[in-house]
Amino acid sequence: MSHKIHILGAPGAGTTTLAKALAERLGCPHFDTDDVYWFTDDDLPYRRKRNPDHRRQLLTERLGALEAWVLSGSLCGWGDAFIPQFELVVWRWLPAALRLSRIEQRERQRYGDARLDPNGDLHGVFEKFKQWAAACDEEGGGLRSRQSELEWLERLACPVLKLEEDMGVEALLEKVLQTLRSKP
Repeated sequence: MSHKIHILGAPGAGTTTLAKALAERLGCPHFDTDDVYWFTDDDLPYRRKRNPDHRRQLLTERLGALEAWVLSGSLCGWGDAFIPQFELVVWRWLPAALRLSRIEQRERQRYGDARLDPNGDLHGVFEKFKQWAAACDEEGGGLRSRQSELEWLERLACPVLKLEEDMGVEALLEKVLQTLRSKP
């Protein structure tokens, strides 16, 4: 069955985790917008952004003529050309304190305490990222704010599933699958 699903939401809300689980369950590839947004081969990640044309080109190449895929991460403001392909969009949000705790744990597992602590090479990037992630809840927080994403969702023609409960991946996955099963 053909599924083209986009999952976005607040940093630390579990969009990538849910997207990977959904792609595995559906037997299709998973892609993340961070992999086209940033130059990911850098020693110090998430410092250099690709220009929007390059991002769109890379994402077009990856999604290509695939019949099914799950795409996680935000493309608001640069990837609207992909909107007509979406069968379903899932929006994930959790309170900032919970998201920041999850980000802290994830990044420490990914990079280690030494790199993120005050004398570490990633400390500045990490602190800046946490400040940005917390600001997503604020009014006027830019393209990745709660407000701007809700406004973006309102413009979509496809169904939108909003998941704001704190629950495990399996429960979230079941909600998404239930939505897919109920589509005409």
